[in-house]
Amino acid sequence: MQIFDTTLRDGAQREGITYSVADKLAVARLLDQFGVGFIEGGWPGAVPKDTEFFERARTELELQNAVLVAFGSTRKAGVAAADDAQLAGLLAAQTPAVCLVAKSDVRHVERALRTTREENLAMVADSVTHLRGHGRRVFVDCEHFFDGFRFDPEYTAAVVRAALDAGAERVVLCDTNGGMLPSQISKAIADLVARLGVSPELFGMHAQNDTACAVANTIAAVEAGVRHVQGTANGYGERPGNADIFAIVANLQLKLGMTVLPDGCLEQMAHVSHAIAEIANIAPDSHQAYVGSAAFAHKAGLHASAIKVDPALYNHVDPAVVGNDMTILVTEMAGRASIELKSRELGLDLAGQPDTLSKVTHRVKELEAAGWSFEAADASFELLVRQSLGEQTTPFTLESYRVIVEHREDGAVVSEATVKLRVRGERVIATAEGNGPVNALDQALRQALERHFPQLTGLELADYKVRILAGSHGTEAVTRVLVETVDTDGRDWTTVGVHENVVEASWRALVDALAYGVAAAGGDRKARSRR
Repeated sequence: MQIFDTTLRDGAQREGITYSVADKLAVARLLDQFGVGFIEGGWPGAVPKDTEFFERARTELELQNAVLVAFGSTRKAGVAAADDAQLAGLLAAQTPAVCLVAKSDVRHVERALRTTREENLAMVADSVTHLRGHGRRVFVDCEHFFDGFRFDPEYTAAVVRAALDAGAERVVLCDTNGGMLPSQISKAIADLVARLGVSPELFGMHAQNDTACAVANTIAAVEAGVRHVQGTANGYGERPGNADIFAIVANLQLKLGMTVLPDGCLEQMAHVSHAIAEIANIAPDSHQAYVGSAAFAHKAGLHASAIKVDPALYNHVDPAVVGNDMTILVTEMAGRASIELKSRELGLDLAGQPDTLSKVTHRVKELEAAGWSFEAADASFELLVRQSLGEQTTPFTLESYRVIVEHREDGAVVSEATVKLRVRGERVIATAEGNGPVNALDQALRQALERHFPQLTGLELADYKVRILAGSHGTEAVTRVLVETVDTDGRDWTTVGVHENVVEASWRALVDALAYGVAAAGGDRKARSRR
C-alpha cells in the first residue's frame, strides 16, 4: 500500500494557510517522521516558493521513510514534451518521483484545455514517456475522473489506459469536485477494471471532502482493490478539504489490518497532527477522529461506569496506539464513576473514600447547575477535589480587592486594581495597572504573591473567555469566565469562575489559576504540555 501525502501542495490550498519555505521543510520532516511513503512538495517552475523548496530540500531534507515528489501538469497542447517548460521544471527539481495532473473528463479537455480528445491522450502519453525516459517514477492524477467516467466512460478510460501504457506507476482516480459517495466509488472502480482488464492495484484514490465522505470514499476504493491513497494532514485543502491522511492510515491499519506505516510510526500520529496544525497556524480540531483531544473523551456517567470496568467497552481502539489519551469529562451528567475516573486521571484516588467521592459528585452537580463548567477546567476541578480531601489549596486569604476604571478626557482608559491579602501570616497590599480590569487584577495579585512564591513570575495568562449565562430565574445575568494559564515549561491549565459580576467571576478564575500554578511549579500537578 502506498501512502501519498499532498499536504504541501493540495493541502496548502486551504483558505488561511500560507507556508513559508521553512514551514514546508518542517512539515515534510514531520510527515517523514509519521512514515508516509511519498511527500508531494509542490509545483516547481510554476510557483517560485515551491522551486526554492525543492532546491533547499536537496541539501536540508534528509528523509528516512518518504520519497519526495514534484507535481506538475502534462505538456501543453501542440508542444513537444522535450520543449515543454513545465516538464523541464519537474526534471530540474531532481526528485525521484513526479506526479502529473491530466484531464480525464472530456468536457474539461474540450472546454478548458480547448484541444481535441486525441491531442489530450497524446499529451498524457508523451509526458509520462518523457519523464520515465529521464529515470523518474511517474504518478498520474486523473483530474475529475469520477465525473468524467460517469459522463463518458469510454474516453475517461482511454486516458487511464494512455497513462498506464506509457509507464505510469499508478493512475490516481480523483474525485476533484468531491461529490461522490462510497457506493459510487466502488462501482466506478469495478467498471474501470472490467473495461480495461487490469488489476485495481494499479490505481490510486484522491478524494475531496465536499460530501463529508472523503475518508469513506478512500476506504471504499481500497476495499475495491486500490493500493495507492492520497490525503492531507488533518484533511487540509480547498473548500471543505481533502481526505484526512491520519484517519485514512488509522482505518487501514487498525480496522482493515493492513500494515501501511513502519513500526513505531502510528504512535506519532497525534503529535504530528498537532505539530502541523501549529505550523499552519490553525487551531487543532478537538473533535478530529483519532487525534483530536476529544476523540476519546467521555462525558456521560453511563459511559464512565463501563470504562471503569474496561476502557475497551467505550473506546473503539486503545488511544495510545495513535499517541492519544482517554479523557473523562466532568459535567452535570457525571456520576460517581466519572468523578472517580477523572480524579484518578489527575493523580487522586477516591476509590477508597466513598464519602469524599459522594461529596465531590454532589458538589460538582450543584456547581454545574449554577453555571460552572468543569468540562474544560481540569485545574479548578482538581482544586475542588483536593479541598474535599482537606488540603489547603489557596496560598493566601483575601481581605479585599478594588478595581477602578478611569476614562480620561483624552480618551485613554486606564484600569487600576488594589488587592489586600494575608500571605503566610503577613498582610500584603499591592496595586497595579492593566489594560483592563481583569489584567489589572491579575498584575496586582501576582505582585502581592511573587515575593512569597517566585515561581509565579513565569506564569502567563494565555487565554480569557467570557460567556453570559441565563440566570436561575431566566432574567438574571450570570457570567462564566475561563482562564488559560501557561508556565515557562510549556504546561498549561484552565480554571473557571462564575458570578453575576464579571470581575468577581474573573477573580475566582484567576485565584484558581495562580493557586494551581504555585503547586504545579512544585511538580505535584499534572498540567498538560503544549509542546
